[in-house]
Amino acid sequence: MPDLDPAPTLWRATAAEALRAPALEGEASADLVVIGGGFAGCSAALEAAAQGARVRLLEGGAFAHGGSGRNVGLVNAGLWLPPDEVCAALGAGPGARLNDALAAAPDLVFDLIARHAIRCEPVRAGTLHCAHSAAGLRDLARRHAQQIARGAPVTLLTGAQARARTGARGLHGALHDARAGTIQPHAYCLGLARAGAEAGAVLHEASPAVAIARDGAGWRVETPGGAVRAGALIVATNAYHMAAAGLAAPPSIPVHYFQLATAPLPPALRAAVLAGGEGCWDTAPVMTSWRTDAAGRLIIGAIGALDAVAGQVHAAWAARKMARLYPALAGLGFAHAWHGRIAMTRDHIPKILAPGPNAFAAYGWSGRGIGPGTLFGAALARAALGGDVRDLPLAPTSAPSLRLGALRGRVYDAGACAAHLIGARLPAPA
Repeated sequence: MPDLDPAPTLWRATAAEALRAPALEGEASADLVVIGGGFAGCSAALEAAAQGARVRLLEGGAFAHGGSGRNVGLVNAGLWLPPDEVCAALGAGPGARLNDALAAAPDLVFDLIARHAIRCEPVRAGTLHCAHSAAGLRDLARRHAQQIARGAPVTLLTGAQARARTGARGLHGALHDARAGTIQPHAYCLGLARAGAEAGAVLHEASPAVAIARDGAGWRVETPGGAVRAGALIVATNAYHMAAAGLAAPPSIPVHYFQLATAPLPPALRAAVLAGGEGCWDTAPVMTSWRTDAAGRLIIGAIGALDAVAGQVHAAWAARKMARLYPALAGLGFAHAWHGRIAMTRDHIPKILAPGPNAFAAYGWSGRGIGPGTLFGAALARAALGGDVRDLPLAPTSAPSLRLGALRGRVYDAGACAAHLIGARLPAPA
């Protein structure tokens, strides 16, 4: 079969899970047709098939080739927004429902990994939201208070504790969330798809939806090689939506995120870098993420695309940033580099759309794809197959207006490039 995912990533190269599926050919029927082979689509197919439904899952390229396979791999609880801000945006009741659902999302992810023996390097040691400045620590203290009020197992670390725990210099503190962890995201996505197939879902790669329309009481989805008629429809394309007649792209802001990874660190250096296995990100206006994988590589990421001149700027910044955090790694270099797209919403809260009877589209994970994508996908499958929509983590809405989304995304990318052009040039405090 031809290579449907030619862009290299560390995650693709090291994934223990493997999956190939034929393109759709001819006419098919199902109870549910799912479009999109990322976290949400694969989770929806698995949930529906486990309920005994006939499922067809259509992926335009290869499974996990989009944002799911380019993810940082942090399995976080909640959203980027603090929970009080979620309630302020949605209202107390709906906000609490979404906060509570996403607080439990890591439990769902790690349960699926264990139940289906998904080989994705799971480490549930928590994550560390690291303060890059005194102002960042004040923000973390505010988040800590909100999470403690909701009974979350979070701990606010001092600067000394954060530096000792991470091995990194220059941190003013950190917020540890024991609910969270890290995974190999490409392998996790393939594992979800494999588990769905084992439960009875029929999977198709190289099968982009080119037309979507009502068909009597159900839906008809056409691909270049065939069509599926189904009673229910889920669209889970997020930032990698392909144009299809009859369905507009989700109105999101496309933002790029890149990552660079070292070769496996020598044992002496590995012991000094995130020895506890936590994944990290910081409070800086242009956020930095960093983590290690099972082989001991250090992986650093931030907003931006690794193409043209900007790619050189980001790569040079990452080298400086690594040396600033871990001086012993200065000059080590990177062995892997890749980037992907994030679908952001204007308020940083995911959206569920209902384009017709028994049809849903979900998008806008805003950089939190693993937990929300898995949770929303399973919930949408239950709702599409006749469940109560009131059980969804978020009420469906009409598509919100969003002017100049692509331009806003370019502004984000340009701002990150400007910040990285000068960033991390000074030595870090001890």
